[in-house]
Amino acid sequence: MTALLFLGFSSGLPFFLTNKTLQAWMKIEGVDLAAIGWFSLVGIPYSLKFIWSPLLDRYIPPFLGRRQGWMLLAQGGLLLAIAGMALQNPGEALQFFAINAIFIAFFSATQDIAADAYRTDILEEREMGAGAGVFVLGYRIALIVAGSFGLILADRIPWQMVYLLMSVLMLVGLATSIFAPKPKDLRPPESLADAVILPFKEFFERSGFIQGAFILVFIILYKFGDALLSSLSTPFLLDIGFTQTDIGTIQTGMGLIATIVGTLAGGAILSQIGINRSLWVFGILQAVSNLAYWMLAGAGKNYSALVLTINVENFCSGLGTAAFVAFMMSLCNHRFTATQYALLSSFMAVSRDILVAPSGQIAKSTGWSVFFMISIIAAIPGLLLLPLFAPWNADPNSTNTNSTNTSGWDD
Repeated sequence: MTALLFLGFSSGLPFFLTNKTLQAWMKIEGVDLAAIGWFSLVGIPYSLKFIWSPLLDRYIPPFLGRRQGWMLLAQGGLLLAIAGMALQNPGEALQFFAINAIFIAFFSATQDIAADAYRTDILEEREMGAGAGVFVLGYRIALIVAGSFGLILADRIPWQMVYLLMSVLMLVGLATSIFAPKPKDLRPPESLADAVILPFKEFFERSGFIQGAFILVFIILYKFGDALLSSLSTPFLLDIGFTQTDIGTIQTGMGLIATIVGTLAGGAILSQIGINRSLWVFGILQAVSNLAYWMLAGAGKNYSALVLTINVENFCSGLGTAAFVAFMMSLCNHRFTATQYALLSSFMAVSRDILVAPSGQIAKSTGWSVFFMISIIAAIPGLLLLPLFAPWNADPNSTNTNSTNTSGWDD
């Protein structure tokens, strides 16, 4: 569990460094809002990681074994790539800045593939619930460090030094990969073709091609409204007058705590009402909570309104995340967890990293109030797909995916 806590930290640290923290740096340097919106595309590796995930199943590095060896390689790449941001200036050379950020996202996505597989291999079934919770806790702590502390530091030292300090924290992951308990040796797929084809074939054979395709579309759209809002929340708060310290303390620090509470509450409620109904209830709350930002746009720089907005939106987002992660875990066949979960989480990242790319242009054209109303509308298509495979009146102790739940979650 200690190893999973530190690996969760290592997995979460790079995410904001190519997301919210990066947005704040560009905003301060005067980068155009539309360009900041398009910068979500640097996260494309998170959406495409299923392409190279079979390589991590098939091939074994010459040290530390299949899971820890790949984690160590990815973490070494992250340390160098994050440190490389100390040589960048988004106000002068935006292209090189973007390339460096893409390298961070690539190594981060690779680390996620290996860490998810390690977590699956090392935990016994009775430990999976606790192990997943500990991993997420480490991940959220890292988001607070990279987001909240990073923004607060940036008010006091140059951004380049902030990223250099963050790169040093990757040593936590490197040390953990070396000293963590080794999972049981599992025979890798006999060929690269097996590693690539069998997980996808099994998923669509089990679900049926049409329903499987709708499931993937649903995974893209379920958190689209939430992702659209999140893509510009930091530039919005800077735009209406809040400082980086305000944002680091309230939005990133308090907000992540609210997300953790929401995720834990969502898990507890989910165990009582099941995955299907949780997807309905939490999805609606997740969409409606964006109204808090709409009201903040009208109120302007108001600290009480900011605190209320951040807590409501992040708590509801945490609820939605709990149901969504449980749903994706329930879709995986234990034989192919690494590649199948990489596939599903890659589709989840499409809305977060690709579909939100025009968000800056939309906000410039419409203004903040209209933009936040659009983010609510963007959540509706995902909710409309729920009756196809998560009907409200289905047996709460089962899902409609025809999968065997080996994830450790109770449906």
